[in-house]
Amino acid sequence: MSTVKKVVIVTGASRGIGAATAKAYRERGYGVVAVSRSIQPDSDPDVLTIAGDIGDPAVGRRAIAEGVARFGRIDTLINNAGIFLSRAFTQYTDQQYSDMLSTNLNGFFYITRHAVEVMEKQGAGHIVNITTSLVDHANSHVPSVLASLTKGGLQSATKSLAIEYAKRGIRVNAVSPGIIKTPMHPTETYEAKARMHPMGRMGEIGDIVEAILYLEGASFVTGEILHVDGGQSAGR
Repeated sequence: MSTVKKVVIVTGASRGIGAATAKAYRERGYGVVAVSRSIQPDSDPDVLTIAGDIGDPAVGRRAIAEGVARFGRIDTLINNAGIFLSRAFTQYTDQQYSDMLSTNLNGFFYITRHAVEVMEKQGAGHIVNITTSLVDHANSHVPSVLASLTKGGLQSATKSLAIEYAKRGIRVNAVSPGIIKTPMHPTETYEAKARMHPMGRMGEIGDIVEAILYLEGASFVTGEILHVDGGQSAGR
C-alpha cells in the first residue's frame, strides 16, 4: 500500500483544469486517482488512472474501489468532468441533452455517492464540484440552458450535501468559473470573451486550481459557491 497521507480523486483529469488540479495535488504529496475517458497510464506509483466514461455507473464505483485498494482512503473528490454546449434552446438535440445529463449530473451522482460512503466511515472528507458562472447570470449572447440545468443542479446539490453531512466531517463546496483559457476555447475568440468579464480578461486554469486549493484548506467553509469569474456574477 502507498504511504501517501491523503488522496484526491479528480474527474475529467486528462486535460485542462482537471489535469492541472491533479498535478497540483500531487505536488502537495497527495495520492491521485485521475479519471477520464482518454486518461493514459502514469509511471508514478502514487497516480492511479481510471479510463472510462464518468456517466457509466461502473466507472465511479471502480474509481472509488480501486482508489481505496491502492491508497487505503479517499480524502477529496473533485467533480470536474463536464460538457458545455452553447446552443439556442430549440437547437439542442436529444443526444446532446442525454450526453450533458450523463456527464454533468449522472457522473456526479455515481461517483459521489460511493465517495461519501468512504468519507463517512473515515469521519472526514471534502467534495468540490465545478459548475459555471452562467448558472447565476444568464447571458443572451451565450445561450446555455442545458449548462444551467445541469451545472445549476450541481450547485443546489452542493448546498444540500453540505448541510446533510456537516456534522459528519464531510465538507462540500463548489467553484463557479467564468470563461477560462482551456482547450475548448479557440485562441481567436479570446479577445471577445475577455470583454465578457468586468475585469477585462479571461480566467487562467491556475485561477481555478488556486480556488480549489483554497477550499481544500478552508476547514470552516462548507456549502460555498466560490465564483472565480472576473466579476461576472456580481453584475455589469
